[in-house]
Amino acid sequence: MGVIRAQPARVTDWAAKSVGTAWRAFDMQLVTYAALLAATGLVMAYTNSVESGGTPLEVGTTFTRGLMWAGLAVIAFIIATAFDYRWLKTFAWPVYAIQSGLLILTLLIGDGVGGSARWISVGPLTFQFSELAKILMIIVLANYLSSHQAKLDSLSTILGACLLVGPPLVLVMLQPDLGTSMVFAAILAGMLWMSGASLKWLTALAAGLVAMVPIAWTSILRDYQKERLAAFLSTDKDIQGAGYQLHQAQIAIGSGGWMGKGLTNGTQAQGDFLPVQTTDFVFAILAEELGFVGAMVLFGLFILLLWRVLVAGWRSRDPFGTMFAAGLGAMILFQLVVNVGMVIGIMPITGIPLPFVTHGGSSLVSMALGLGILQSINIRQTRKEW
Repeated sequence: MGVIRAQPARVTDWAAKSVGTAWRAFDMQLVTYAALLAATGLVMAYTNSVESGGTPLEVGTTFTRGLMWAGLAVIAFIIATAFDYRWLKTFAWPVYAIQSGLLILTLLIGDGVGGSARWISVGPLTFQFSELAKILMIIVLANYLSSHQAKLDSLSTILGACLLVGPPLVLVMLQPDLGTSMVFAAILAGMLWMSGASLKWLTALAAGLVAMVPIAWTSILRDYQKERLAAFLSTDKDIQGAGYQLHQAQIAIGSGGWMGKGLTNGTQAQGDFLPVQTTDFVFAILAEELGFVGAMVLFGLFILLLWRVLVAGWRSRDPFGTMFAAGLGAMILFQLVVNVGMVIGIMPITGIPLPFVTHGGSSLVSMALGLGILQSINIRQTRKEW
C-alpha cells in the first residue's frame, strides 16, 4: 500500500518539475526589448497628442488609443504564450482559410482613404486584418516548409510556397496596399532563404520578378503609387507635390541634431508640417525630438529583439519553430529597413509601419501575437513528452 500511495506523489512532483523547467525557457530578454519598443511607441503617441493641442489623457487622443491597444497586445501575448503552438500545425489549413476570409471581408466592407478598403471599424476599434494576415501567413508557411524539409532544393517545393503566398498578396494589392503586399513577399523570401532552399531556384525567381516590373508598372500600380516612385527616382524633387512628405521628414530629422529638441518640442510636429506623423512617418518625429542618439538607441533595441527571435529559431528542435522565427524576423527586419529608409529618402514611400512604434493597434496586437507564439515555441521545446 505504501508503494501505491507514493506513486502519485512522484508523478505529481515530476509533472511540476517538468512544467517549471519548461517555463524557465521563457525568454525575458525578448519580452523586455519588445516592451521597450512598445513603450517608445507610447511616448511618441504622447508627444503627438500634446502637439495636436489636446490633453493626452482625453478620450480619443492618440495616446489613450495607444494605451488601449497596448493593453490588448499584452492580452494577445499572454494567450498566445499559454497556447500550445503545436496545434497551429494541425490547423494550418483552417488558419489559411481564416486569413483569406478576413482579407476578402476587408475588400467587401472595409473603409479607407481615397476609395481604398484597408480596415474594418467595430465600434471605437479599427482593425486592419492585413496586419494579422502577416502572422497567419508565417504560420502557414512554417508548417508547409517544415513538412517539406527533405525537398527544399526542388523547384516544386519553392513554387508551392509561392502559390500559398500568392492569393493573400493579391488580395492585399487589391485594397490597394503596396507596402503590406511587399511585406508578404519579404516573409516568403526570408523563410525560403533561412530554410536552405536552393539558391539557384531562388535567384531564378528573383530574376523573374525583376522582369515583371514593366508589367506591374503598366497594369498593377495605381497612379498615386507611380507618382511616389517617380518622385523617389527623380533628381528634381517636387517638394510641393509627391515629394512633400519626404522633404518635411528630412527637415525634421536634420533639425534634431545629436540630442534632439526634447519631447513635445518638435517644430515640424507642432507646426503640423509633416503628414501621417503618428503612423508611417513617426520616425521623423522621434529623430527630431530625441536626436541621433535616440534613433541609435531605437536601432539597438531592434537589433537585440531580432537577435532573440533568431536565437529562438536556432534553439528550436522543431523545424516549425525554426521556420516561424525566420518568418517573424524577416517581417520585422524588412519593415524596419523600409520604414526608416523611406523616411530618410533612400527608399520610396510605401506606407509600411515601423513595428511597435507606429501608432496602429492592429500592427501592435499582431506583433504581440507573433512574439507570443514564439514564446510558446520556446517553453515547449524543453518539455518532455508524455
